[in-house]
Amino acid sequence: MVIEILKGLFDRDLNKLKNEINLYKNENNLWKVDKQIANSAGNLCLHLIGNLNTYIGAEIGKTNYIRNRELEFSLKNISKAELIENIEKTLEIVITSLKKLADEDLDKEYPILVFETKTSTGYLLIHLTTHLTYHLGQINYHRRLLDLD
Repeated sequence: MVIEILKGLFDRDLNKLKNEINLYKNENNLWKVDKQIANSAGNLCLHLIGNLNTYIGAEIGKTNYIRNRELEFSLKNISKAELIENIEKTLEIVITSLKKLADEDLDKEYPILVFETKTSTGYLLIHLTTHLTYHLGQINYHRRLLDLD
């Protein structure tokens, strides 16, 4: 049951991410930073894609994804269409990967040290949902503050 809830949350919020990116009127504003806003919406989007492909896709789904976290924050001017395509691919990978789990797998130790101490797979997956929604909120605010053209 918990896995079904997680799949539902990732589906909902990755589709919201796709919608937020699509709502930018001026594609250049995806990459805009201003004053205290250090990360652009485009870079936050790339970060979420990299994060989910690493911790769910590569580890649970065995996709062989190789993360370059530095590029998530340094790449610029990726097209809106490409970002949306990558969100859609990430959603597919997340759902496919989660289908490989049984509820009892959530109690098992997650095989990679992500935080200061080891955690369960369930803990990490719940953390990833909150991480997604945290940055989704930042992107929403970024769009409403800086997509004024």
